[in-house]
Amino acid sequence: MSWRLSGGLRLDELIRDLEARGEAFVIATVVRRQPPVSAHVGDRAVITADGRIYGWVGGGCAHDLILREARAVLASRRPRLLRITPEAVGEGLEEEARSVATMACPSRGELEIFLEPWVREPQLLIFGESPLARTLALFGHALGYEVTQVIRGGASREAPEGIQIAYLGAIPAFSSRDELYVVVASMGHYDEEALAAALRTPARYIGLVASRRRAQAVLDLLRQSGWSEADLGRIRAPAGLDLGAVTQEEIALAVMAEIMQERRRAMAERMVPLESTSPRARDPVCGMEVEVATARYHAEWEGQRFYFCCPHCRQAFLTDPARYAPAVAQP
Repeated sequence: MSWRLSGGLRLDELIRDLEARGEAFVIATVVRRQPPVSAHVGDRAVITADGRIYGWVGGGCAHDLILREARAVLASRRPRLLRITPEAVGEGLEEEARSVATMACPSRGELEIFLEPWVREPQLLIFGESPLARTLALFGHALGYEVTQVIRGGASREAPEGIQIAYLGAIPAFSSRDELYVVVASMGHYDEEALAAALRTPARYIGLVASRRRAQAVLDLLRQSGWSEADLGRIRAPAGLDLGAVTQEEIALAVMAEIMQERRRAMAERMVPLESTSPRARDPVCGMEVEVATARYHAEWEGQRFYFCCPHCRQAFLTDPARYAPAVAQP
């Protein structure tokens, strides 16, 4: 098992670089093989969210299958064991962490590949210095968020381990790739200023901890300042699920529960476009499904385009198109 990928690039160096840029990726490792296949146990590759593959875990027919499953792993954020087999066992999810795909190519080999996702931890930005804000920061850190607590200024103070401190007017920059959640818990001291800063971020959730009357007053002030109804519609006010919370700790729990609910809902929705936005065609030679957008092998015949999983299938088709064309209707 080598740490060096093709081209002299080291796996650990590539991972550090992708992590530093906040780019999502999958580490693919061959854990089992049945010859004849080109990959060996221990071969590894890094697969980025935009479909680039660094390293080697199998070529030809396996390439598109691995790429498709890597995208599914990134969408679900859960590891998966992919079994690629020539046997007609059916294609799809056997269980939550296992997929079986049929590869009807000449080699007739078999592979099992472990796909492990890496995505940047979700970001939690908390405005405020109140006991509630500090409790939210501790809860967020315990739940695996990268937490930044934003204070107005004054004397610097030491933050608990794992929690960053930033100042209002100098908050960190976030990109649309970041999974960002924002809570304003400044308790009336600078709610409008904090919310205006939050609305300038690509946050997926913005919550204001306040009473209903106070929340309405803050939204009215923001409206008068020129913020649109679409902007104000991004704000959950009051923040938190209705759990009957009373204490600071209970309110913090209700807010984190709402964030978790929003996060899991969004993750479930991201699974839907995976199929609908990736049209597939059936290889007329071997019957395997091929993703049209990433297909590397195709051919035209009598005004139709046919897609293939590998060059062997394409060559077989070109040798006798009339034999295979009736087997499948292509888009």
